[in-house]
Amino acid sequence: MELYLIRHPRPAVAPGICYGQTDLGLAESAIAVAKRLRPLLPQNFTLYASPLARARLLAEALGTPQLDPRLKEIYFGDWEGRSFDDIGQAALDAWVAEPLDFAPPGGESPRRMAARALEFLADLRAAPPAPAVVVVAHGGPLRALAGQLLGLPPEHWLGLDFACGEATRLDLHDWGTVLRWFNR
Repeated sequence: MELYLIRHPRPAVAPGICYGQTDLGLAESAIAVAKRLRPLLPQNFTLYASPLARARLLAEALGTPQLDPRLKEIYFGDWEGRSFDDIGQAALDAWVAEPLDFAPPGGESPRRMAARALEFLADLRAAPPAPAVVVVAHGGPLRALAGQLLGLPPEHWLGLDFACGEATRLDLHDWGTVLRWFNR
């Protein structure tokens, strides 16, 4: 199966704001991004997307997506919509000390976000095979999907820096995964 992982276009948010599952608009046209990405994709594909507007709008510009909440970005709880300056250095240091298991007040940890994204992946792999699948989502879930498929330990998933409005192709085989290209 060809698996295309696409991060949503740039969101309309000020720099330094923690936004996770905050449903933001876009700073660039979903239609323009879809037009640029379309030549990279096969003619026919099954399309999945996060229901958050920044991913959903791009997916709708590419086709008719099946929306799956497991593809949402991490939920930052009480930190949603706040500036990192307001959150404070002590809280951010606690996050840096436990990057996979720290959860902001009322939020979820990166490990929990990854678990739900990997539930999606398990369901995708258990379904009748599709020749090509496109997933439009967010940096966090895309890192978990690609990291798992490439056999990377979770501690290294942050090194998979999915750029906004860019596509990555992985080819899934019974024997393993091939990274064909990244961030095009």
